[in-house]
Amino acid sequence: MIELRQHLKLTQQLIMTPQLQQSIKLLQLSRLELITAINQELEENPLLEEPQFDDETDGGAEAPEVEALKIVEKTKEITGEGDGKEDFDWDNYLEDYGSAGVTRHREDSEAPAWENMLSRTGTLTDHLLWQLRLSNFSDEEESIAEQIIGNLDAKGYLRATIEEIANIEQVSAEMVEEALAKVQEFDPPGIAARDLQECLMLQLQHMELQNPLVQIIIKDHLKDLETKNYQNIVRKQKVTIDEIRIAVQIINSLDPKPGLFFNEEKPQYVVPDVYVFKMGNEYRVTLNEDGLPRLRISNLYREILGGISESSRTDECRDYVKERLQSATWLIKSIQQRQRTIFRVAESIVKHQREYFDKGIDFLKPMVLRDIAEDVGMHESTISRVTTNKYMHTPRGTYELKYFFNSGINRTDGDMIASESVKEMIKHIADIEDKCKPLSDSQILDMLKKSGISIARRTVAKYREALGILPSSKRKKYF
Repeated sequence: MIELRQHLKLTQQLIMTPQLQQSIKLLQLSRLELITAINQELEENPLLEEPQFDDETDGGAEAPEVEALKIVEKTKEITGEGDGKEDFDWDNYLEDYGSAGVTRHREDSEAPAWENMLSRTGTLTDHLLWQLRLSNFSDEEESIAEQIIGNLDAKGYLRATIEEIANIEQVSAEMVEEALAKVQEFDPPGIAARDLQECLMLQLQHMELQNPLVQIIIKDHLKDLETKNYQNIVRKQKVTIDEIRIAVQIINSLDPKPGLFFNEEKPQYVVPDVYVFKMGNEYRVTLNEDGLPRLRISNLYREILGGISESSRTDECRDYVKERLQSATWLIKSIQQRQRTIFRVAESIVKHQREYFDKGIDFLKPMVLRDIAEDVGMHESTISRVTTNKYMHTPRGTYELKYFFNSGINRTDGDMIASESVKEMIKHIADIEDKCKPLSDSQILDMLKKSGISIARRTVAKYREALGILPSSKRKKYF
């Protein structure tokens, strides 16, 4: 028999509010991503604005940052009750706006025009097309050459086959070969090559070098050259090691990636989120606020919130403004919470790694997320989000916050040493070794054991590869 019954059950459930979701999202963003998110919100939310303060303030006025912070702290969650005027001190900022609320551009400004400030570096394609226009090509050859130039990668290599270009241009493969030969005479030498061997040979032709051994090594012994197996070249070519040395020096002077000179990609510089300064015997942690937009609530919507009219249209406008007001308030509070969390985590890291800041990499302690989480009273997942893509500038360099978290390796005396310290020791051993007789992984392992560090040989190999150090066979210098 089937019957329906009703039961009352009391349970607890964690529900993430929109404000909490936003705080978590902002916490894991990098500095650049945070600025992008803030700028996007500035465009979408009319109640948010970035105040423009003069460099000099009145003698009795408070600093702009403090004033803006007080506005946020006075803000309460919008409940829908009242007209909203009680939530903000609108009159404090009214003088920041003109009657129209529009900043006018001064026509007599001495600032240069924007078009005079724009610049663009020449690309590899521009450089080659410029040479093509000055060359004696027929219309058909010029079209083929443009197709060749358009299929070059950033390194300057041709990434399309002769047959593919011939099919696109509806010409014979022989005509494409002829056009390619002409393009390969352009600057930089070695451009439009199909592989490394052809690239190096084109540069030799440009140099008009009379050394047959160099060409032989490039044609037949590139693999031996890569592995530094010079004895094999000596044996097969019946030459002396001195002749090999001269040939290798010439080959090393060639450029295997001729197109990279025109690479448009600019280096991405790391902007630290936190600064650590040593003042006396103490280390002070300071947040980097430069470049972060300072947000506040716009005062231009005061009349909308406090409108006298009770029409339905006005109510809709007031509801929209209240919704945007709540969203703006949440964003400002979330950003402040993010900055406070980063500051607390950075302070805890500095406290735990004090010996590292005082004495160097050899004194970096093994540390896990739980150590910081217990110190600041947060969850490990929060610490993981805080330390992702966040950087700290210290007297010993700029590092990602995750750098200070290391697994521990046992010493023979029972103590622990951080894995980063072991990597630094391996790097130091490789730097001071005899370059003509580089140390193998087993020999490096023996040296580490003498220092009381007990690890496996495969761990030495893993750390060596992570440091970008080649195996001993490729580190050896014959001359």
